Amino acid sequence: MPADAPPGPNADRSTRLTEVLQRAQRLGALGDWPIAEVLAHSREFVAALPSNATRVMDLGSGAGVPGLVSACDRPGLTVTLVDRRERRTDDLARSVASLGLDEQVSVVTADAAELGSRPDWSGSQDAVVARGFADPQTTLTLAARLTRSGGVVIISEPPSGQPSRWQSEWLTAAGVAEPQRLGRVVRFHVEHRR
Repeated sequence: MPADAPPGPNADRSTRLTEVLQRAQRLGALGDWPIAEVLAHSREFVAALPSNATRVMDLGSGAGVPGLVSACDRPGLTVTLVDRRERRTDDLARSVASLGLDEQVSVVTADAAELGSRPDWSGSQDAVVARGFADPQTTLTLAARLTRSGGVVIISEPPSGQPSRWQSEWLTAAGVAEPQRLGRVVRFHVEHRR
């Protein structure tokens, strides 16, 4: 593409995504990391998704990261953004509409523990992602409950060089394999549903 060519649809969506995240930051729904860093971290979740994943849930979505970034970067995904705060999900629904993702992304106002106990949601996702949801054990347990057998759970990790925070009894109880560290995220394969 020539340097003076107008931006294409992907460039336009990328610009709108940046604007959406900047607005979320102004409203206090997103921390004060530079937006470029938020996007880079979210893309580590996208890179950790299996190529055959089609249904992805973002727990405690807040401002929509990494869920909105996943939807923008992987148009074949069906993404569900979950947050229990109605104000956040109202903002998320506006963000989804402004990005033109209405056909690909749904927003659900619910408590993740409640969703995981419902037959229509339990085991329904190919992948569940969580950036800043809850304590590690709770996050892993709830995410695994929502993920199908053979799917993956991807959770944000603290900086490398720290000892593993994933206790073997948590893994056994959640029915997941040993964690695989991928940069600033960790991926668990769901071996069997509990």
